[in-house]
Amino acid sequence: MAATLKLFKPLGYRAFCGPFAYSATQSVAYWNVGNRTRHRGQDPPEHSSLHHPAKKVEKTCDTSSPRRILTTSSALPGLEFSRASALKASTLKPGSPRAMKIDEEDVEVFDSFEDPRVFLQLRPEYQLHSYNRSEPCQPLSVSEGELILHKVTVYQDNLQPQTIADYLCKLSSVPAEQRPVLLSNARFALLCQLSVKNIQLFDAPDLISILKAFVSLGIPHSHSMLDVYETRFCHKVWEMSLDQLLLVADLWRYLGRRVPRFFEIFFSYLNLHWKDLSLSQLIHLIYIIGESRQVPQELMQKLESLILKYIDFINLEEAGTICLGFFKSSSSLSEFVMRKIGDLACADMQHLSSYALVNILKMFRFTHVDHVNFMKQFGQIAPQRIPSLGVQGVMHLTLACSALHILDEGVMNAVAASLPPRVAYCRSKDVAKILWSFGTLNYKPPNTEEFYSSLINEVHRKMPEFNRYPEHLLTCLLGLAFSEYFPVELINFALSPGFIRIAQERSKFELTKELYTLDGTVGIECPDYRGNRLSSHLQQEGSELLWNLARKDMSSKPEFLEALLLLETMLGGPQYIKHHMILPHTRSSDLEVQLDVNMKPLPFNREAVPTKDVARLRLKHVGVSLTDALINQLLKGKSGGHFQGETESETGQQPMESEKKAAMPLECSLHTVADRLGATEMAGLCPPACVQAPQVKLAIQLTNKNQYCYGSRSLLGLHSMKRRQLNRLGYRVVELSHWEWLPLLKRTRLEKLAFLHEKVFTSAL
Repeated sequence: MAATLKLFKPLGYRAFCGPFAYSATQSVAYWNVGNRTRHRGQDPPEHSSLHHPAKKVEKTCDTSSPRRILTTSSALPGLEFSRASALKASTLKPGSPRAMKIDEEDVEVFDSFEDPRVFLQLRPEYQLHSYNRSEPCQPLSVSEGELILHKVTVYQDNLQPQTIADYLCKLSSVPAEQRPVLLSNARFALLCQLSVKNIQLFDAPDLISILKAFVSLGIPHSHSMLDVYETRFCHKVWEMSLDQLLLVADLWRYLGRRVPRFFEIFFSYLNLHWKDLSLSQLIHLIYIIGESRQVPQELMQKLESLILKYIDFINLEEAGTICLGFFKSSSSLSEFVMRKIGDLACADMQHLSSYALVNILKMFRFTHVDHVNFMKQFGQIAPQRIPSLGVQGVMHLTLACSALHILDEGVMNAVAASLPPRVAYCRSKDVAKILWSFGTLNYKPPNTEEFYSSLINEVHRKMPEFNRYPEHLLTCLLGLAFSEYFPVELINFALSPGFIRIAQERSKFELTKELYTLDGTVGIECPDYRGNRLSSHLQQEGSELLWNLARKDMSSKPEFLEALLLLETMLGGPQYIKHHMILPHTRSSDLEVQLDVNMKPLPFNREAVPTKDVARLRLKHVGVSLTDALINQLLKGKSGGHFQGETESETGQQPMESEKKAAMPLECSLHTVADRLGATEMAGLCPPACVQAPQVKLAIQLTNKNQYCYGSRSLLGLHSMKRRQLNRLGYRVVELSHWEWLPLLKRTRLEKLAFLHEKVFTSAL
């Protein structure tokens, strides 16, 4: 496995700290606040670095971020800092050449701490319960800092808790270049130890001030000292106000530390006090919940009711924050709320930041709500924004269109045109989701060859990443297969025993279905392929898994059950039709019918008739006599007792519905009965063992709207691929489309039979 991975040598590429590299070119972005707009004037700091393939690839954070872990010796165990990094942060000025270089490359730069927090600048109320690291403070001189540390040494046994808190707050104001020196000082370590020793004596405001100081100084989130502070804050939850609790949660976020115990108690508090949340407190809380990724769903339902209460006062960026918080915490919003948010965005989408736009799209994707006006306006503004959007933002836009089955050629063309020059900025996840999205929407852009060749080449360069994220490689290959691209080397690697073992052991997803779909597709569409294939055991496992899912899905649909029963009636019995997965790897089932050279149905389904009943079928004539009385009944649009009784005895089913009066052409009725007569006589005279080879094999598919692009009759990638493969195997696909069949369910039985007869026998010609 290691040797194989070495064959794929990735080129140097850049990795970034932020999980979502959205556009930072919107240094002057517009933020809608009521009837006025504000400008965002602060350029995001740089936090990208060039990585070489021979080195361990790590994501690096903004050097000025308090989350950084720095690397010089320290007198206080666990405190490790880098003077060089701090100096770099302090010397980077907005007007410097280096900062100007950032502006040239800032499309791919994203500050994962500051950019999602822009909403906090939109109301003064946020200042009461949030931390702002750019808040001006009086810097502490070196001499003043030395004096404080001296006092710590001299008076360490007599320092009051209030004094300890005051010293920590003052020392947090030292210039950035002096912080590494301070944190490596043994006297500062002593001060921290004294704070832990006296922690029981601090009141809530003192504890908050000390936590602020830790954030300013950049204490590592993993430091054991913070365990003591988390425990103390847990004990103080019920004594603090909502503003104080939100501020504490915000400070833990800035430290980059997960505090599940604190949040568990905090959420218990909120379950009793959620109605007291103001608008700014609600939005900030949802942001914090999203960043912590933990919340009881009962609380989220309560917060949703508050969103409705404040919906008319929420601005565009706050709407984006709500969507991101619910999305990150895997909490759904009702369709009603999503439509309200969509309406809010539509009212002024030109002033909606790209970051908020992506977040709202994420939630539409998560809830599967189709807001037509929102997507229409999105299709108008997205093509202009995509070139200035980071590749991770582009990925989320593309994936949202795919998940909602919305094919907007303008958006997809803009994505395809913008990606090839900057494909090296993509993570393996980005490449996978983009290939999957284009494949799912079954769309090939004007620059198809350039687009796909650049992405396939990037898949090769990303091979080492797939060792950690095997699901991404399978997503890439399935997306390519939908679009009829089959990179043999990558397929051979993905189906190798070593990679399959990694996929089963290391991925958090169950990937058997993906492996089976890829293997089955290769078997049909790549006849010259001689590489690795899935073992027979895994093929059987995948087939059973998918069949169980498909059978359960179809048996729960009344429209499918009625179609099956009527087809059995029309053809002569269950032995003439088989519900199964002709292509199990395509994840959906079909109704197979086989016809002989005379276009008569063949009784090929042996499973439908038990062996002990075969002899009885051979002796018993089960046809229907074509009498004048029966013809008269058909002309009147009524089903006669004899005809209906025979149907029930043959199929073992009750009538689907009482017949209504309907006019039926004589010719169609006679054809239906005559074909049924021929079929039933064949069933009685010829057992399954002597059935001749079929002249025509039909795959009858009952489709639904989820198999098509939204508002169109264009099949999605998986279903288009399935039809392509059925045709390769000699099947004729007969579609009972949802726009034809569902309206017929309200019509008479004879009309349904006539429709099915025309579909089956006309398609066979």
